[in-house]
Amino acid sequence: MIFSTYEFVLLFFPITFFGYFVLHHYKLHSCAKLWLVLASFYFYAQGSPDFFPFFLGSVVGNYVIGNMLSKLQGSRYRFERGLVLTLGVLANCGLLGYYKYTDFFLMNINRLTGSRLQLLHIILPIGISFFTFQLIAFLVDSFRGETKNYDVLDYLLFITFFPQLIVGPIIHHAEIVPQFANPKNHHLIYQNVARGLFIFSIGCAKKMLVADPLTTDAQSFFNNITTDLPMLQSWFHSIEYTVSYYFDLSGYADMAIGLGCLFNISIPQNFNSPYKAKDFQEYWQRWHMTLSRFLGSYIFRNVYKKGTKYRNYYVATMATFLVSGFWHGAGWTFVAWGLINGALVCIASWRKKRGKDTPAWLGIPLTFLFAVLTRILFVSLNFRQSWQVFKGLFHVNSLNMPDFTAFLTDNWYNIALTFIGLGICWFLPTTKTIMDKYFKTDWKYLLYAAVLLAVCICNMDKVVQFLYFQF
Repeated sequence: MIFSTYEFVLLFFPITFFGYFVLHHYKLHSCAKLWLVLASFYFYAQGSPDFFPFFLGSVVGNYVIGNMLSKLQGSRYRFERGLVLTLGVLANCGLLGYYKYTDFFLMNINRLTGSRLQLLHIILPIGISFFTFQLIAFLVDSFRGETKNYDVLDYLLFITFFPQLIVGPIIHHAEIVPQFANPKNHHLIYQNVARGLFIFSIGCAKKMLVADPLTTDAQSFFNNITTDLPMLQSWFHSIEYTVSYYFDLSGYADMAIGLGCLFNISIPQNFNSPYKAKDFQEYWQRWHMTLSRFLGSYIFRNVYKKGTKYRNYYVATMATFLVSGFWHGAGWTFVAWGLINGALVCIASWRKKRGKDTPAWLGIPLTFLFAVLTRILFVSLNFRQSWQVFKGLFHVNSLNMPDFTAFLTDNWYNIALTFIGLGICWFLPTTKTIMDKYFKTDWKYLLYAAVLLAVCICNMDKVVQFLYFQF
């Protein structure tokens, strides 16, 4: 089940929403929490029914381990606490590794040894990469004594809250558990309902009206890579995919934030106009911000040590992006993508430390250009395919006026939509800025939301999966 479907908009969400607040209205606060947890379980089970028992076991198992870590505080339990944490992290990584990386390792063993081990073709459970990160963060913070022995309902709400369960934003227990416990959030707040619907409508429009048609067109190109690709098509579809990825993931984030707001829960911002960045260090401070926050807190800070040559900023950055690349996908193209992004971040940091600030007029287009080039590597099935696209970018001999005219005629809609998307990315404020500076609970914004939702609902018969479901 995804947000942009009739089943979600017309059935699941209204039933869940009204049931939650009706139970709170009658002071059945624990029942309201349980209702939301059960609804979230149902939501997940619709997407990965075969994996659901393992998901449930993982969630419960991590709660037990987290409680053990919270109780084993003090220097006398130092060894036991470290052992329990190690086992817990390994269990989470093992589950993720089995489902996401088994075939990858089998393929590489076959290549290195010449063996013919049978691939398992395991179906990747939806959202496993995202909730695994949240579970590991919970265990690490329990090890540090920061989880305060949350009761089981508070813990389950933190992990399973359906708006952020599958594709994030990746939330931290300290920012969401107190919100569910706050009595003020147990009542309908009409200001939040208005805000939530408006944010959800923007996210839905990003996803369905911009991302979906661009993604469908770009995927068609990348799924049919041949030799001697035309230069015009190579550039356009690479840019098109880069734009669609932003609108797809930021659209999902907006919908998740809007849904959270409807339940009086503030979910952290995940994007801040990343294509306005002047370099890649700034780009990763604006793109998928909650993922960057997690990697910074739990990977970078555990590698980096000031004043140590082999654990300095650049080493820690490369290690962090190596993990990021491998986390995104089971393939060497993802590893290369992560290392290239890490190198670009290091270059940006090195320049800034020497006072070499790139002006916006040059930095923004250059950063976007490298975002397009790295996106080719990200979406290609293998290095051979990405190499064909890179060669196509410089296939100057393929340019001629008849083909150019035919391309414009056949692709005018997607070309226009891509330029509109770029215009939104570069010149319009973010959803958060709109909400903070301009939004008012009046008829005008209600009309905007109603029109956007009506248009989206009329197109919900054309369901396109969110791109990050594959991660």
